Amino acid sequence: MAIEKWQLQQRQGLSLEAKELRTQFKIHEWYRHWGGKVYVSFSGGKDSTVLLHQVRRLYPEVPAVFVDTGLEYPEIREFVKTIDNVTWMQPKMSFAKVLREYGYPVVSKKVSRFIHDLQNPTDRNVATRNLRLTGMNRKGIYCPTMKLSEKWLYLVDAPFKISEQCCDALKKKPCKQYVKETGEYPIIGTMAAESNLRTQNYLRYGCNGFNLGDPISTPMGFWLEEDIWNYIKKYELPYSPIYDMGEKRTGCMFCMFGVHLEKGENRFQRMNRTHPKQYKYCIEKLGCGEVLDFLNVNYHPGLL
Repeated sequence: MAIEKWQLQQRQGLSLEAKELRTQFKIHEWYRHWGGKVYVSFSGGKDSTVLLHQVRRLYPEVPAVFVDTGLEYPEIREFVKTIDNVTWMQPKMSFAKVLREYGYPVVSKKVSRFIHDLQNPTDRNVATRNLRLTGMNRKGIYCPTMKLSEKWLYLVDAPFKISEQCCDALKKKPCKQYVKETGEYPIIGTMAAESNLRTQNYLRYGCNGFNLGDPISTPMGFWLEEDIWNYIKKYELPYSPIYDMGEKRTGCMFCMFGVHLEKGENRFQRMNRTHPKQYKYCIEKLGCGEVLDFLNVNYHPGLL
C-alpha cells in the first residue's frame, strides 16, 4: 500500500519503543498472512541482527537464511556461525565468473544498469539505449530519471564490462531457490534511509509487499541507523566485531558501489590494512585495481 513521504518522515521520527511496536505488528501481520511460512534474510550485519532478534522475540522458531557468497568479511562469517537455526545457501556462480560474464559493480546499481545497457547494443534494445542517452522514451516523453548522467558517460567506453547483476546472481537467486524449495517468504532488514531506491520502494509498498511478484517484508523500513545501535545497546545484543574495526557497512567486501563518495580512508584502503590477503586478491586477481584506477579512486595505502 502506497504511502506519502510525510508519513515515512513521521514514522522515522518515532521513539525507539514506538518503532519496536510498529515493527512487531508488521512482523506479526506477515507471519499470520503466510501461516508461519516465513524466514529472516540474515546477512550477519547489524541491521539483520536486530531484525532477527525482533522476529524471534515473537516467533522463536522462525529460521534465518545466510547466503554465503564468498564476499563476506571473515568476521561476518564467524559471527553467523554463532547464531542458531541458520540455513547457509550458496550461489551457483562465483564473483569472478559474474565479473567475467556480466561486469563490475561501480558507482551505483542504477548507473551500472544504464551503462550495461549501453555497453551491450542489440537490435532489441535500441529504444532502451536511446532512453539512457537522451531520456526520451518510446512515446517521446522526457524521463530524466531514466537518463544516464553525463558525468558517467565516459564509463560506457571503459575497457571492462560494467553491470549491476552481481547482487541478482549471488544473493537473489539463492534466496529465490530457498523460497521455491520451502514455500517460506522473506523478512529483510533494509531501511528506506539507506538509499533513494529503497525510499521509493518503501513509499510504494510500505513494510509488507504481499502482492509483489516476489513477496517481501521490510518491517524496519522506517528505522534509522541510530535506532539500530540504540536497540543493540538496549538489549545488549552481540554483533560482528567488524564494526569495531572501522566498517560502517558490511555487505560484499569487493563491491565498488559508492566508493567514489567516501572521504578519507576508503573501504579498499582500509581493507589493505585490516584484510591484506583479501585486498591483494581483489585488486590484483579480480582486476578491481584497474577499475578503481579508471574511476580515479585511490586504493593504495596512505593516499587520501
